[in-house]
This record gives sequence, structure tokens and C-alpha cells, in this order.
Amino acid sequence: MDQQRGMFLPPCTIGNVLCCECGTSIPPNAANMCAKCLSSRVNITEGLQKRVTVVFCPECRRYLQPPKTWIRAEWESKELLTFCVKRLKLKDVRLVGAEFKFSVESSKRIIVKLTIQREVLHGAILEKSYEVVYVVLYNMCDSCKRIQANPDQWVASVQLRQKADHRRTFFYLEQLILKHNAASQAIRIKQLGDGIDFFFSNRSHGVKFIEFVGKVTPIKYSNDKKQLSHDGKSNIYNNQYTFTVDICPICREDLVCLPPKVAASFGNLGPLVICTKVSNSIALVDPSTLRHCYLDADRYWREPFTCMLSSRQLVEYIVLDIDVVAPEVNVAGSRYVLADAQVARVSDFGRNDLIFNIRTHLGHLLNPGDYALGYDLYAANLNNADLDKYKGLVLPDAILVKKSYEEKRQKKRGKPRSWKLKSLNMELEEHPTRGKVDAEKMNNEYEEFLRDLEENPELRFNISLYRNMEYQPSEATSVADGEDVPSVPLEELLADLELDDDDAGAFGDDDDVEAGDDSMRD
Repeated sequence: MDQQRGMFLPPCTIGNVLCCECGTSIPPNAANMCAKCLSSRVNITEGLQKRVTVVFCPECRRYLQPPKTWIRAEWESKELLTFCVKRLKLKDVRLVGAEFKFSVESSKRIIVKLTIQREVLHGAILEKSYEVVYVVLYNMCDSCKRIQANPDQWVASVQLRQKADHRRTFFYLEQLILKHNAASQAIRIKQLGDGIDFFFSNRSHGVKFIEFVGKVTPIKYSNDKKQLSHDGKSNIYNNQYTFTVDICPICREDLVCLPPKVAASFGNLGPLVICTKVSNSIALVDPSTLRHCYLDADRYWREPFTCMLSSRQLVEYIVLDIDVVAPEVNVAGSRYVLADAQVARVSDFGRNDLIFNIRTHLGHLLNPGDYALGYDLYAANLNNADLDKYKGLVLPDAILVKKSYEEKRQKKRGKPRSWKLKSLNMELEEHPTRGKVDAEKMNNEYEEFLRDLEENPELRFNISLYRNMEYQPSEATSVADGEDVPSVPLEELLADLELDDDDAGAFGDDDDVEAGDDSMRD
């Protein structure tokens, strides 16, 4: 305003002052001393901890956060840096930054460089860096001590069982457990012929694991308690708890004959339906009308039923002709098209001219000349109590379930996949006489499970697939992949970080502490 009136104003400059100690010209501050002289007279790190002892369990690789909390942290990780800083008592100082100094894990020393600020002499703020040495003391936690003393000393046992003629449900459940780290508290996992046993050192860990299994598949369970010892003076009981978990025997792609009461409750659905999806509920679709329903665990176990034919009884057909009779319908997130098809069994080629006219829900996938897998009701010997209750029911000659790529897979047989899965660290129960037979059967079922993952994107949506670093694509492989053979896209694969099975995760570890401190620099 004064400049607009033509007045002269001299520029305002901030002058320097001389340090009262050494006479160096410095900008003015509250102490009128340079940083070197101020730091020589005042030690802002006085009274702060420079050597701290931390307890580390070498078995489960966790650190003790007093009084009794154990947290997992990798060497020189952000979680470990947060843990180290929280162990310090920083009074009247402000933490500006923190970072690791180089040290090897075998030295049992963690060196952290801290940068702090403190107010000194008439409000002047001084900043300084110093090092804190953390001495790592090896000492096992209580759970690891109990395991080392007696590996079979478990408190809770969860026995997963399913009355099915294959193990594909357990393969899928294993991947869900790995992704959510649901078995992180298990001290031992044992694979049996008809299921898997999980052993825990605490009853609450077993109950939490059962809750997780109940969210991904329909189950019912019963529990039993066995008293091992009793201290009458202190009234302390030492018990072992056993949980028997029965998984629904209905699996994906199974052919089911609904009981009359269940079919009537859904508006006379079926009665022949196909199971298309199993989660915490069962999705059933009528292949002749595309009507569908959902059965939750409570409703199923009130009136349980079994499958009429399972996926191990699928027969390969060839499609001779197909005619779409209805537009596309979206059922439970999957697309289906109702169509009339002429099919013949592949095994009948060169023997007879038997052709079946059927109705299928796979009109959007099948074309003349394609192969499909289905149930042969024409030659099947059906023994089902629910089916006998329907008088005068006319069964179709065949029910198609899915498209078959077996002929095209012959060219890729024996070649490695570009992806892989992780597995739980389980103890295998070896049968004295059927060891090789069971191993071969399990390998075949695991290969079928891998093919299901390639063919069904919805099935691999909830599991983690990792890149196979040993996979080397060749020209012949790229040409074969260009054919109409389902495969897993590269964008769905994760990089394999080689994490241990007992690494911390989003489930089941109440002792884990989430790292996060905005006032720290790594």
C-alpha cells in the first residue's frame, strides 16, 4: 500500500549473530550458540536406553513383547523395527527417524539408528542421532516348550472327515487354509486315508479353526472331553478335547436325487439335480429346466442325503448335434444355456450306433464334434432309496456335466505347468500293504484337482496360485497353448516368496501385532 503511494521502504533482512562460545556467524536462535557448541554443552541422549535385551523364540521365530505377548517379525523388517522402537522409553524427546544398521542374524545383535529432537536452553531444538543395541536372548515360549517336551502333548484335536470316494474336497480346503493361514496355531497335522487331523495346544485355537471350516463348507461336529489329571488342592483340570467334524458328502459335479420333502420345499425342483458349487451352502441346478436352489448347512443336516453318482463315474461322450432352445441364463454367477443335444458314448464308436437325445444346460460351451463328460443313466445300475420314492419317474439317458478337454490335453501330457500350489506340512499315514496304491490314487486325484482349477475360474478365485520359476516355455508349448485348452492366465499368478508355513497371517494369531508408526522411517 505504501509502495503504491510512492513511499520508499528499505528491504527487511535478517542479520546473523556471533556464537557466544566460538564466535562463528550464525542465524539468531534462542541460545545464541551454533549447533556444534550447543551439542558439546548439552547431551540430549542422556538418560535414554542404549542397550536393550529382547527375548526370541527360535522354534516359532517370535519375539516376546512384555508381559506375555509374542509377535512374529522377520529380520530387519518393518514389524521388527516397530517392535524395537516400542521397547524404548523415550521421554521428553521427539522421534524423527529410525533405521537398521547392518548386522547379521547370527551375531544376536540388532542395531537401530534413531534420530531424535529435544528442546534445550531457552526453547532451542537440537537434533541428534544415536545407536541402540538390542541383545537377542534365545528362550522358547511356553507352547514350544510343551511341544519339545512331548510332541504328542496336544490339548485339542480337530478331525476332518468326509464320506466320499475322492479327496478333491480336502485338496481345495487345504488351499483355503493356506491362503487364510487358518492352521497357523496347529502344532501337528496328520493326513489319514479318510481325512486330516489337526492338533492344537489350546482348545480356543481348535474352536476357531472349526469356525473357519464352517464358513467355507457345510459341516456338523461333535466334541468329546477326556480328563488326564486333576489337582484337587488348586482345582485345576487337565483335559484333552476331540472335535469330530463331518464335511457334507455332496461335492461339486455330483448327481443328486433330492428327497421328496426337500424337492417339495423348493417347488418340486428336480428331482435329479447337479451340484455346481459348494461353499457354506450347496448350489443345486436342474439341468433340464435351469431351476436352482441353495441349501445351507443347517437345512442339509436336518434332512441329509447322499449323491446318486459321483464325479468318478463320469463317462465321456461326443456331441453330434446341438440346438439351443432358450436364451442364456445366469445362475449363481455362472452362465448356462438350455439346449437339446445328440450325443454318443465314445466307447460305443465302432461297436454300435446308439445315439441319445438329451437336454443339457451346457449349450453355451458345446459344439458339434466336442467331447463332454456326463453320467450314463442308460446303463447305470442305480441303487438309491430317494429315487425309489418317485413312482413313474422317467430318467434321461444321459446327463452332461462339463466339457471334456482330454483329447487336447494328450499333447501336453507330462509337461510342467506354469503355476504351482503350496501344501501343508502334513505327516502321512503309510499303510503297510497299500502304500503304493494309495499314493498313485492320490496323485491321480490331485491331477484331476489341478485340471478343475484350470477349467473353472470361480474355483481358483479364493485360492492362491504361484508362478513356477522352473517353467521354461518353448515354441511347441506356446503353439499347444493357443488351442482351446483351459489354462491359468499369468495375471492371476503370484510370485513365490518362499514363506514358511508358520508365517504370520490374517487368521488365527491373536499375538500378532500389526506394524505401523507414522513417525518412523525405514
